[in-house]
Parts: sequence; structure tokens; C-alpha cells
Amino acid sequence: MLGGVDATVTPERMRATLGRFCTGVTVVSTEFDGVAHAMTANAFVSVSLDPPLVLVSIDQRARMHEILARSRRYGVSVLSADQERVALHFAGRPMPDPGGLLEPAAEAGPPLIHGAIAHVVCELHATVPAGDHTLYLGLVEELRSRPGAPLLFHAGDFGRIDVEQHESRWTAW
Repeated sequence: MLGGVDATVTPERMRATLGRFCTGVTVVSTEFDGVAHAMTANAFVSVSLDPPLVLVSIDQRARMHEILARSRRYGVSVLSADQERVALHFAGRPMPDPGGLLEPAAEAGPPLIHGAIAHVVCELHATVPAGDHTLYLGLVEELRSRPGAPLLFHAGDFGRIDVEQHESRWTAW
């Protein structure tokens, strides 16, 4: 249907259909009023290299929605393949004793996930309302990464890739 939304495009069908797209898994974290806050997010993307911008999409009902707008600095930690339990913890299924998941903030930076394969530290650049979510564009201030396989999310479940097979294919050039 051109010019409108077909009645069969329901939230359930959107989730089922777009869940076929494989994403990485991140934890968005910030500190506000001396308290660390974090949430799992898979709606994360690089937007621009110059200036360096990334985007994270956050549901307007999430606690992080208001906190991120107020703190204005945040980190995005790309989870490694062995951090599925960390993803679940920050997605609302807390571990009984989560000790040591977050690294303390360095200087004025946000807390970050210990053991993640990448960290991106951002200053809030802009917000864009987008339906029931808000898009948070972050100006990248700092990047860190280490080797390792990422945790993936596909069709409502976690998965992994064989990084050695992938890297050997790309290094053959």
C-alpha cells in the first residue's frame, strides 16, 4: 500500500520480520547523580565518520530514556560471545550477584562493561523522536577495542560467529 501503513503491519509482525536481521548486542551505560545506569540495546549503528557519530535507539518507556537525556555522556559496550548473561542482566533479568560487570568510570567518563570487545564513549549530539523510541546521536569521544567474537542477536535469540574462520577469510587478501 503506497502512502499509508497496511493494517497487517503490526508491532508483532514488525518484531518477527525485522528479527530476521542479525545484530550485535551492546550495553548502553551512563552515570547520573553518582549512580551507574545501564541497559541492553541491539539498535546501535555507526552513522558518520566525519564527524564521528553513532546512534542508539531507546524506547520512550525505558528508564534509560530520561536518564540519557539528562546525563548527556554515555558509553556503548559491544558484548563478546561469552557475555550472554550480561546482556540478559541489563535487559531486565538480573543476576543474583552481578559484581564486577561495570568498570568504574575513568575520569569523567561513563562506566563501561568489563570484558566487552569494544567500547565507544559519546557526548550526546542530538535526539530525534521516532515513533515510540528516541534516536540518540552521540559524538564519539573515545574508542577502544580488543580481539574477540561478538555476541549476536537473531530471531529473538543469541548467537555467535566463528571469528577465526571469518578473520582467515578476510586476511587472505
